[in-house]
Amino acid sequence: MANKHTAFGLDADLEAKKAAKYDFALEAEAMAWLKAVTDQSPAEGQSVHEFLKDGQVLCNLANTLKDGAVKRVNTSKMAFKQMENINSFLEAVTAYGVPVADLFATVDLFEDKNMGQVVITLHAVGRAAQKNNFKGPVLGAKIAEKNERNFSQEQLDAGKFTPSQQAGNNKGASQKGMFTGRREIDVLTHNEMLAARAGGN
Repeated sequence: MANKHTAFGLDADLEAKKAAKYDFALEAEAMAWLKAVTDQSPAEGQSVHEFLKDGQVLCNLANTLKDGAVKRVNTSKMAFKQMENINSFLEAVTAYGVPVADLFATVDLFEDKNMGQVVITLHAVGRAAQKNNFKGPVLGAKIAEKNERNFSQEQLDAGKFTPSQQAGNNKGASQKGMFTGRREIDVLTHNEMLAARAGGN
């Protein structure tokens, strides 16, 4: 943003640390996926922040993944309408199955505060798309599904009688010889300490 202040001291250190952690490879993967899914990509020389800031591309992504996910996409240049788009996208992808912990805050994108988190959210949306059986291009690994095991009572009872050697052992393992000797520490008993305190007053 044009009116973004210059950070000094600790703030400057934190911004430098955040910039150093930014993963351009993840950004490239996310932008390639976004283009494949929505057929939209940043213009030549346009930053990811500028491309996504108005929220329209994100709303189009949500609507591509699930019809009607975002009811109304604002095309206004007014800041609050653009932030409304971003918020609508975040609500839509939360309903789609993206964990809240993977979401960015609206200001992270709108004010260019934490674009790394924006990229992480796009990857989380890609994983959720696979879990929801989206038939288009994929981004990232599919989220693992729960794999419950159900054992009959007979199987559970049979497990109680497993010979101990099959369950593992610690033959030969001990702590013998690990200590070089006792540490001699002069320790007063509780009563001796009380007596010493009472006599010292």
